Amino acid sequence: MSAPDKPVGIVLVSHSKDVAESVARLATGLSGGGATAPVAAAGGTEDGGLGTSSELISAAAAEVDRGAGVAVLVDLGSAVLTVKALLAEDPDDTGLPDGTRLVDAPFVEGAIAAVVTASTGADLDAVAAAASEAYTYRKG
Repeated sequence: MSAPDKPVGIVLVSHSKDVAESVARLATGLSGGGATAPVAAAGGTEDGGLGTSSELISAAAAEVDRGAGVAVLVDLGSAVLTVKALLAEDPDDTGLPDGTRLVDAPFVEGAIAAVVTASTGADLDAVAAAASEAYTYRKG
């Protein structure tokens, strides 16, 4: 477990600012009401267009970092590539906090699972596992 004052942060990266912000609101709204893990949306480009921005992702990760790690969930392929490129760089150059991890998970269901789990004080491994397990949610 992570200390309650040091929850795992969650960054939601989408090609669309509206999608990232909407999923962030949904995930925090469904997290159970109490203390919610820090969540930041990093959607679109700096000029409001569709795409991904390493600068927005780095800023969002810094915003939610409380020292327990940051879980990054992404929507589509090039967002994965952008985050992987940031993680491959020297941490001093990227602005990504130590303990930032790209999590392989479905975007909406994984975001909800990650925020709910992080809000309980779980550590980064548990948050990543909960988000990844969302792949197995059956809907029919």
